[in-house]
Amino acid sequence: MQNQPKQRAQELRTLLSKYGYEYHVLDAPSVDDAVYDSLFGELKKIEAQNPELITPDSPTQRVGNELIGGFKKVTHSSRMLSLNDVFDVKEVEAWVERMDKLLPGRSHEFFADIKMDGLACSLIYQDGLLTQAVTRGDSFVGEDVTANVRTIKNVPLRLHTQKGFKNFLVGRTEIRGEIVMLKKHFEALNKARHAAGEPEFANPRNLAAGTIRQLDPKLVAQRPLSFNAYDVLREDPAEVPTNMFAYEAASALGITRNKQAAVFTTLKDVMTFVNEVEAMRDSLPYNIDGLVIKVNDRAKFRELGIVGKQPRAAVAYKYSPEQATTIVKDIVISIGRTGAATPVAVFDPVVVAGSTVQHASLHNADEIARLDIRVGDTVVIFKAGDIIPQVQSVVTELRPKNASKVNYEILLADQYPELEFERVGKDVVYRVKGADSDLMLKRSVEYYASKGSLDIDTLGEKNVVALVDAGLVKDLADMYALSLDDVLALDRFADISARKLIDAIAEKKNPPLEKFILGLGIRHVGTQTAIDLASQFESMEALSQASIEQLEAVDGIGKVVAESIVAWFADPDNEVLLEKFTSLNVKPQFIKKTGKLVGSAFVITGTLSSMSRDNAADRIRELGGTFQSAVAKDTTYLVAGGKVGGSKLKKAQEYGTKIISEDELMEIIK
Repeated sequence: MQNQPKQRAQELRTLLSKYGYEYHVLDAPSVDDAVYDSLFGELKKIEAQNPELITPDSPTQRVGNELIGGFKKVTHSSRMLSLNDVFDVKEVEAWVERMDKLLPGRSHEFFADIKMDGLACSLIYQDGLLTQAVTRGDSFVGEDVTANVRTIKNVPLRLHTQKGFKNFLVGRTEIRGEIVMLKKHFEALNKARHAAGEPEFANPRNLAAGTIRQLDPKLVAQRPLSFNAYDVLREDPAEVPTNMFAYEAASALGITRNKQAAVFTTLKDVMTFVNEVEAMRDSLPYNIDGLVIKVNDRAKFRELGIVGKQPRAAVAYKYSPEQATTIVKDIVISIGRTGAATPVAVFDPVVVAGSTVQHASLHNADEIARLDIRVGDTVVIFKAGDIIPQVQSVVTELRPKNASKVNYEILLADQYPELEFERVGKDVVYRVKGADSDLMLKRSVEYYASKGSLDIDTLGEKNVVALVDAGLVKDLADMYALSLDDVLALDRFADISARKLIDAIAEKKNPPLEKFILGLGIRHVGTQTAIDLASQFESMEALSQASIEQLEAVDGIGKVVAESIVAWFADPDNEVLLEKFTSLNVKPQFIKKTGKLVGSAFVITGTLSSMSRDNAADRIRELGGTFQSAVAKDTTYLVAGGKVGGSKLKKAQEYGTKIISEDELMEIIK
């Protein structure tokens, strides 16, 4: 249901133009910066892949919007440039390589500083006296906000004098920086507004921008803003030889600047600094969205020049956004151990708060209705507590015309035609009709411990019932937390039987990966599918992050099975369960297939006289072979037993599969 590139690009251009007008002209953005950046990045990607779709009015082709309001327009002495964004060490390395090509054989000294999330502003001093303050505007022309900036207490009305920097008090000195509101001031202001019954402000950056553009300086003076410098300009560029010197000059002149700024001689040290700042990000007194990394030598900086509106000698390293946009590809339903039906949105992979996510719980039918989320929608994703991905909202302006509302009961019937569901009283959750959570748990534990799964000795039906009824096992992982005293407290166990059970469970702390996958009881995942998944992904982590497309690429796995697997891993209860297994030191092991039958696939039709079909399948797998339920193009042998089914023989003949007898099979697997 996803739109074609041309239509999608046009929809993105229209919406981004609207957001840009709200942000740059009205200073009243309706979405967070991360949402705009994510949609802007998608448009850039589409245009990069389809250059013929680029139009003159695309937001990617323009610098800014026309300014309105009661402020005088001022042309900047030199353009207030923006920076190219980079997101990982590889992109930083690529940036350095590009500079190396332009300046071969020249070493680089790097200057790095925190990138504050505020309003860019330029302070102009003439002979040491503040004469003008100008916003960034469209980078060429800003607005004169001098009267408002004069109210900011850390902005000196006259520059300080310090030995070695007195030349900055003669002629024109321009200080560029960010106007911000500290977190503590923002929280105090919102607390007061809440107490007064007034609406709270969205975030410090928007509040700072909106405050500076107030026409009444008295109102501005009531809000605690701060100015932090990031550049110093003089008419003679030689007076400011390095970016670090600019910071030293700012301090000497009485201007606040970040103390974290530092100079590095290697890229490795720069990236260490990047990681250190990210670790302290939440503890900083102001909001940041990354770092600025520049060539320290300003002569070299100028020599490298500018491409479009970005200098070659600087980049903005952006930390992972706390929000991002993506497209919903499907809505699947997971059935938990209590019988609860949990809907899950499956979407194109997107990076949010440092990790790639591709599905999120929609919780229940009411939440689907509240969001009015539909397959094909573009949605805003965020991480609750920086851990659990959730859908925050739908960008309805980008909704495909054929996207239909979700009828939850029809969705349940389509995905689980063999089950009945009910929603009792005020319960917001649909559950399997007649489901008994304790009974479902007992069956789950029995299945996990069964011979076909992990084969945990002595953990049969009666012992499982005793452990669950006593409240000692409330999920699959709890068995690994059992102590000898816990088991001895139950009537069924004496010292020897209790020790035997504890030892048997401990022996299965490192089970084969395919057995562990099977034991979890994921819907539609049987023995062979579990083996195929283990062989393909080789770890639970890789399997948990697999997309529907990656799962469907595994032989024998179709859309229904792929959706079931994705839904299982997206269920918050299952995420907690897997974390619990890890905390109890349960580590499934992938063991690469070995044996003479590796690469061979078998199907059995009819009855066998010498052993059961299940035993034959187990023996084939022990020797590294694959056991299939139906003849496919990759089937090596069709074993024809007694009372053979004609359809499988016909398929084998069509595909050229070798047909063998039971005796021939016994010879192969003996």
